[in-house]
Amino acid sequence: MSAVIKAAIFIEPGRIELADKPVPDVGPNDALRLPRLQGHRGLALWQPDRRHPGLLVPDAQANLAPVPDGLSDEQVLMCPDIMSTGFKGAENANIRIGDTVVVFAQGPIGLCATAGARLLGATTIIAVDGNDHRLGISRKMGADITLNFTSCDVVDEVMKLTAGRGADSAIEALGTQATFESALRGLKPGGTLSSLGVYSSDLTIPLSAFAAGLGDHRINTALCPGGKERMRRLMKVVESSRVDLGVLVTHHYKLDDIVAAYDLFAHQRDGVLKVAIKPG
Repeated sequence: MSAVIKAAIFIEPGRIELADKPVPDVGPNDALRLPRLQGHRGLALWQPDRRHPGLLVPDAQANLAPVPDGLSDEQVLMCPDIMSTGFKGAENANIRIGDTVVVFAQGPIGLCATAGARLLGATTIIAVDGNDHRLGISRKMGADITLNFTSCDVVDEVMKLTAGRGADSAIEALGTQATFESALRGLKPGGTLSSLGVYSSDLTIPLSAFAAGLGDHRINTALCPGGKERMRRLMKVVESSRVDLGVLVTHHYKLDDIVAAYDLFAHQRDGVLKVAIKPG
Protein backbone atom coordinates (compact mmCIF):
# COMPACT_ATOMS: atom_id res chain seq x y z
CA MET A 1 0.00 0.00 0.00
CA SER A 2 1.28 3.46 -0.87
CA ALA A 3 2.46 5.63 1.99
CA VAL A 4 -0.03 8.27 3.09
CA ILE A 5 0.00 11.37 5.24
CA LYS A 6 -2.79 13.00 7.19
CA ALA A 7 -3.78 16.34 5.69
CA ALA A 8 -6.24 19.15 6.28
CA ILE A 9 -8.26 19.55 3.07
CA PHE A 10 -10.10 22.70 2.02
CA ILE A 11 -13.48 21.49 0.73
CA GLU A 12 -15.32 24.79 0.31
CA PRO A 13 -15.53 28.13 2.12
CA GLY A 14 -16.14 27.43 5.79
CA ARG A 15 -15.50 23.68 5.50
CA ILE A 16 -12.22 21.91 6.32
CA GLU A 17 -11.85 18.14 6.64
CA LEU A 18 -9.08 15.72 7.59
CA ALA A 19 -8.16 12.99 5.14
CA ASP A 20 -5.34 10.61 4.26
CA LYS A 21 -3.46 11.70 1.14
CA PRO A 22 -0.67 9.93 -0.78
CA VAL A 23 2.82 11.14 -0.03
CA PRO A 24 3.49 13.62 -2.88
CA ASP A 25 6.04 12.89 -5.58
CA VAL A 26 9.23 14.88 -5.28
CA GLY A 27 10.58 16.46 -8.47
CA PRO A 28 14.24 17.25 -9.28
CA ASN A 29 13.96 20.82 -7.92
CA ASP A 30 11.69 20.02 -4.99
CA ALA A 31 12.22 18.93 -1.40
CA LEU A 32 10.10 16.92 1.01
CA ARG A 33 10.71 18.63 4.30
CA LEU A 34 9.87 17.81 7.87
CA PRO A 35 8.81 21.33 8.79
CA ARG A 36 8.76 23.16 12.04
CA LEU A 37 5.85 25.56 12.15
CA GLN A 38 4.57 26.60 8.73
CA GLY A 39 2.92 29.99 8.58
CA HIS A 40 -0.19 30.70 6.56
CA ARG A 41 -3.13 33.02 6.98
CA GLY A 42 -5.47 31.88 9.69
CA LEU A 43 -3.65 28.76 10.87
CA ALA A 44 -0.29 27.08 10.64
CA LEU A 45 0.78 23.44 10.36
CA TRP A 46 3.42 21.97 12.64
CA GLN A 47 4.93 18.59 11.77
CA PRO A 48 7.92 17.89 14.01
CA ASP A 49 7.64 14.09 13.90
CA ARG A 50 10.82 12.91 12.16
CA ARG A 51 9.30 9.52 11.35
CA HIS A 52 6.76 10.81 8.85
CA PRO A 53 6.86 12.84 5.65
CA GLY A 54 5.87 16.45 5.97
CA LEU A 55 5.72 19.27 3.48
CA LEU A 56 6.46 19.28 -0.24
CA VAL A 57 8.38 22.44 -1.18
CA PRO A 58 8.46 23.20 -4.94
CA ASP A 59 11.64 24.87 -6.23
CA ALA A 60 13.30 24.28 -2.89
CA GLN A 61 16.60 25.90 -3.85
CA ALA A 62 14.83 29.23 -4.20
CA ASN A 63 12.28 28.82 -1.42
CA LEU A 64 13.89 27.04 1.54
CA ALA A 65 15.94 28.99 4.08
CA PRO A 66 17.60 27.52 7.19
CA VAL A 67 16.25 28.69 10.54
CA PRO A 68 19.06 30.17 12.65
CA ASP A 69 20.04 28.22 15.74
CA GLY A 70 18.40 29.52 18.88
CA LEU A 71 15.12 30.63 17.31
CA SER A 72 11.94 28.86 18.36
CA ASP A 73 9.19 27.65 16.08
CA GLU A 74 6.83 30.37 17.28
CA GLN A 75 9.43 33.09 16.65
CA VAL A 76 9.80 32.28 12.95
CA LEU A 77 6.26 31.06 12.26
CA MET A 78 5.11 34.43 10.93
CA CYS A 79 8.04 34.95 8.54
CA PRO A 80 6.75 33.15 5.39
CA ASP A 81 3.44 35.03 5.17
CA ILE A 82 2.20 37.43 7.84
CA MET A 83 5.49 39.13 8.67
CA SER A 84 6.54 39.34 5.03
CA THR A 85 3.18 40.84 4.03
CA GLY A 86 3.02 43.34 6.88
CA PHE A 87 6.61 44.45 6.39
CA LYS A 88 5.99 44.87 2.66
CA GLY A 89 3.14 47.21 3.55
CA ALA A 90 5.59 49.31 5.54
CA GLU A 91 8.22 49.15 2.79
CA ASN A 92 5.66 50.28 0.21
CA ALA A 93 4.63 53.23 2.39
CA ASN A 94 7.82 55.16 1.55
CA ILE A 95 8.50 55.75 5.24
CA ARG A 96 11.31 58.11 6.15
CA ILE A 97 12.90 58.85 9.53
CA GLY A 98 10.61 61.08 11.55
CA ASP A 99 7.43 60.26 9.62
CA THR A 100 3.90 59.94 10.96
CA VAL A 101 2.26 56.70 9.81
CA VAL A 102 -1.32 55.50 10.31
CA VAL A 103 -1.94 51.75 10.18
CA PHE A 104 -5.57 50.79 9.59
CA ALA A 105 -6.53 47.40 11.11
CA GLN A 106 -4.48 45.62 13.75
CA GLY A 107 -4.94 42.01 12.84
CA PRO A 108 -1.75 39.97 12.47
CA ILE A 109 -0.78 41.64 9.18
CA GLY A 110 -1.53 45.12 10.47
CA LEU A 111 0.45 44.42 13.64
CA CYS A 112 3.42 43.37 11.51
CA ALA A 113 3.01 46.53 9.43
CA THR A 114 3.11 48.53 12.67
CA ALA A 115 6.35 46.79 13.67
CA GLY A 116 7.79 47.35 10.20
CA ALA A 117 6.95 51.06 10.29
CA ARG A 118 8.84 51.40 13.56
CA LEU A 119 11.88 49.61 12.16
CA LEU A 120 11.90 51.90 9.11
CA GLY A 121 12.13 55.02 11.24
CA ALA A 122 8.59 56.31 11.75
CA THR A 123 8.47 58.26 15.00
CA THR A 124 4.70 58.62 15.33
CA ILE A 125 2.72 55.46 14.55
CA ILE A 126 -1.06 55.65 14.90
CA ALA A 127 -2.78 52.25 15.07
CA VAL A 128 -6.48 52.00 14.19
CA ASP A 129 -8.83 49.14 15.04
CA GLY A 130 -12.19 48.45 16.65
CA ASN A 131 -10.81 45.89 19.12
CA ASP A 132 -9.17 47.27 22.27
CA HIS A 133 -7.30 44.01 22.90
CA ARG A 134 -5.59 44.23 19.51
CA LEU A 135 -4.88 47.91 20.05
CA GLY A 136 -3.11 46.95 23.28
CA ILE A 137 -0.93 44.49 21.38
CA SER A 138 -0.20 47.17 18.76
CA ARG A 139 1.54 49.25 21.42
CA LYS A 140 3.85 46.31 22.11
CA MET A 141 4.59 46.17 18.37
CA GLY A 142 5.50 49.85 18.13
CA ALA A 143 2.35 51.99 18.03
CA ASP A 144 2.58 55.33 19.82
CA ILE A 145 -1.11 56.22 19.61
CA THR A 146 -4.14 53.94 19.31
CA LEU A 147 -7.56 54.92 17.96
CA ASN A 148 -10.69 52.81 18.30
CA PHE A 149 -12.84 53.67 15.29
CA THR A 150 -16.00 52.76 17.20
CA SER A 151 -15.53 55.67 19.58
CA CYS A 152 -13.99 58.43 17.46
CA ASP A 153 -13.74 59.88 13.96
CA VAL A 154 -10.38 58.52 12.94
CA VAL A 155 -9.68 61.00 10.14
CA ASP A 156 -10.51 63.94 12.41
CA GLU A 157 -8.21 62.55 15.10
CA VAL A 158 -5.36 62.05 12.64
CA MET A 159 -5.73 65.64 11.47
CA LYS A 160 -5.68 66.89 15.08
CA LEU A 161 -2.61 64.82 15.88
CA THR A 162 -0.77 66.19 12.84
CA ALA A 163 -1.92 69.82 13.32
CA GLY A 164 -4.03 69.59 10.19
CA ARG A 165 -1.18 68.40 8.00
CA GLY A 166 -2.17 64.78 7.57
CA ALA A 167 -0.08 61.63 7.88
CA ASP A 168 2.99 61.08 5.74
CA SER A 169 1.87 57.53 5.03
CA ALA A 170 -1.10 55.27 5.64
CA ILE A 171 -1.13 51.47 5.54
CA GLU A 172 -4.49 49.79 4.83
CA ALA A 173 -4.41 46.21 6.12
CA LEU A 174 -8.04 45.12 6.03
CA GLY A 175 -9.51 45.43 2.54
CA THR A 176 -12.73 47.43 2.79
CA GLN A 177 -14.01 50.58 1.14
CA ALA A 178 -14.27 52.29 4.53
CA THR A 179 -10.67 51.65 5.60
CA PHE A 180 -9.28 52.47 2.15
CA GLU A 181 -11.17 55.77 2.04
CA SER A 182 -10.18 56.71 5.60
CA ALA A 183 -6.55 55.94 4.81
CA LEU A 184 -6.71 58.23 1.78
CA ARG A 185 -8.49 61.04 3.64
CA GLY A 186 -5.92 60.98 6.43
CA LEU A 187 -2.95 61.57 4.14
CA LYS A 188 -1.06 64.79 3.64
CA PRO A 189 -0.66 66.14 0.08
CA GLY A 190 2.06 64.01 -1.48
CA GLY A 191 1.50 61.19 1.00
CA THR A 192 1.58 57.47 0.26
CA LEU A 193 -1.20 54.94 0.77
CA SER A 194 0.15 51.40 1.02
CA SER A 195 -2.65 48.92 0.44
CA LEU A 196 -2.41 45.33 1.69
CA GLY A 197 -6.11 44.56 1.81
CA VAL A 198 -7.70 41.86 -0.33
CA TYR A 199 -10.87 43.53 -1.58
CA SER A 200 -14.07 41.63 -2.33
CA SER A 201 -15.82 44.36 -4.32
CA ASP A 202 -15.00 47.38 -6.46
CA LEU A 203 -13.31 50.32 -4.78
CA THR A 204 -14.34 53.91 -5.41
CA ILE A 205 -12.10 56.92 -4.87
CA PRO A 206 -14.12 59.93 -3.68
CA LEU A 207 -13.19 63.15 -5.45
CA SER A 208 -12.57 65.08 -2.25
CA ALA A 209 -10.42 62.35 -0.69
CA PHE A 210 -8.28 62.28 -3.81
CA ALA A 211 -8.11 66.09 -3.99
CA ALA A 212 -9.58 65.86 -7.49
CA GLY A 213 -6.37 64.16 -8.60
CA LEU A 214 -4.24 67.15 -7.56
CA GLY A 215 -3.08 65.82 -4.21
CA ASP A 216 0.06 64.12 -5.55
CA HIS A 217 -0.90 60.99 -3.64
CA ARG A 218 0.71 57.66 -4.38
CA ILE A 219 -1.17 54.36 -3.96
CA ASN A 220 0.97 51.22 -3.78
CA THR A 221 -0.38 47.68 -3.62
CA ALA A 222 1.38 44.45 -2.72
CA LEU A 223 0.85 41.13 -1.06
CA CYS A 224 3.43 38.65 0.21
CA PRO A 225 7.01 38.59 -1.10
CA GLY A 226 8.64 35.19 -0.70
CA GLY A 227 11.83 33.29 -1.46
CA LYS A 228 15.01 32.28 0.35
CA GLU A 229 16.59 35.74 0.51
CA ARG A 230 13.42 37.35 1.82
CA MET A 231 13.16 34.71 4.54
CA ARG A 232 16.83 35.12 5.46
CA ARG A 233 16.36 38.84 5.97
CA LEU A 234 13.17 38.48 7.99
CA MET A 235 14.71 35.85 10.26
CA LYS A 236 17.69 38.15 10.81
CA VAL A 237 15.26 40.76 12.09
CA VAL A 238 13.75 38.22 14.48
CA GLU A 239 17.18 36.98 15.54
CA SER A 240 18.27 40.53 16.37
CA SER A 241 15.36 40.79 18.88
CA ARG A 242 14.16 43.98 17.22
CA VAL A 243 10.71 42.47 16.95
CA ASP A 244 8.93 39.65 18.77
CA LEU A 245 6.16 38.05 16.76
CA GLY A 246 5.64 35.14 19.14
CA VAL A 247 2.80 37.10 20.77
CA LEU A 248 0.78 36.65 17.58
CA VAL A 249 0.49 32.86 18.14
CA THR A 250 -2.35 32.87 20.62
CA HIS A 251 -3.66 29.29 20.34
CA HIS A 252 -2.32 25.79 19.74
CA TYR A 253 -4.37 22.82 18.50
CA LYS A 254 -3.65 19.24 17.51
CA LEU A 255 -4.16 18.31 13.87
CA ASP A 256 -7.08 16.10 14.85
CA ASP A 257 -8.83 19.22 16.17
CA ILE A 258 -8.16 21.43 13.14
CA VAL A 259 -11.87 21.80 12.32
CA ALA A 260 -12.43 23.34 15.76
CA ALA A 261 -9.37 25.53 15.25
CA TYR A 262 -10.74 26.88 11.97
CA ASP A 263 -14.09 27.54 13.63
CA LEU A 264 -12.37 29.50 16.40
CA PHE A 265 -10.48 31.61 13.89
CA ALA A 266 -13.42 32.12 11.55
CA HIS A 267 -15.57 33.47 14.39
CA GLN A 268 -12.72 35.40 16.05
CA ARG A 269 -13.37 34.10 19.56
CA ASP A 270 -11.20 34.17 22.66
CA GLY A 271 -8.86 36.93 21.44
CA VAL A 272 -7.46 34.72 18.67
CA LEU A 273 -4.80 36.14 16.38
CA LYS A 274 -2.99 33.11 14.92
CA VAL A 275 -3.42 29.40 15.54
CA ALA A 276 -0.65 26.80 15.36
CA ILE A 277 -1.53 23.20 14.47
CA LYS A 278 0.61 20.39 15.84
CA PRO A 279 0.08 16.75 14.82
CA GLY A 280 0.02 14.13 17.51
